[in-house]
Amino acid sequence: MVTATATATTPTFVVKQEDKPRHIAFICSKGSLDMAYPALVMGWAALGNGIDVTIFFTFWGLDIINKHRVDHLELAPVGNPSMKMSMMGVDTGNLGIPQIMGALPGMTAFATKLMKDKMAKIDVPSVREYLQMLADAGAKLYACKMTVDMMGLRKEDFVEGVEAIVTAGDFMDMTDGAQVVFI
Repeated sequence: MVTATATATTPTFVVKQEDKPRHIAFICSKGSLDMAYPALVMGWAALGNGIDVTIFFTFWGLDIINKHRVDHLELAPVGNPSMKMSMMGVDTGNLGIPQIMGALPGMTAFATKLMKDKMAKIDVPSVREYLQMLADAGAKLYACKMTVDMMGLRKEDFVEGVEAIVTAGDFMDMTDGAQVVFI
C-alpha cells in the first residue's frame, strides 16, 4: 500500500512504500515461441530485482510447460503483421512478409528455425532452460486446472518446476496485490 503525506512547510507530497515485497504475476495464454519469451524474460528480470514472480499457464500457454511440446514451440508467420523480412534473413528494410507467403508449406518451420538460430547467436536460453532457471530461482509456476482438465493433461505432462495445477480462483488468491500481466 502506498501512503502520501504532506508537511505544513512544503507543498510537495512524500510517497512511502510499505515494506511489503513486490509481486508480479504473468498469465501466459499463448503457446507460440514468440509468446513464450515475454513472461520468461520479464520474470527473470523481476527475480533479479528481488520481485516475487508467479506464472500461470492457461489454454495454449500450457504448451510452454508441456514437456512434450516445450522444445517444439513454433513461430507462425501467418497472421503476424509485425514479422519483418529481415527476421527471415532477407534485408529489404522494414517490409513485412506478405501474409500469403506464410501459408506456403514449410514457412512456419523456416521462421522457427531462423528465430531459434538468431536467439542462439546471442546466447538466449531455450524455453526449457528459462523455465528451469525461473523455478530454481524461486518463481512459482502453475497450470490452469480448467484447461488441464479440458485438454486431458496431468501434472506428469509438465516440465519439472511446475508446482501445481490450480484453479483461476486459487491463482487470484495467490496473487492478491500483485501486478498482473496478461500475455
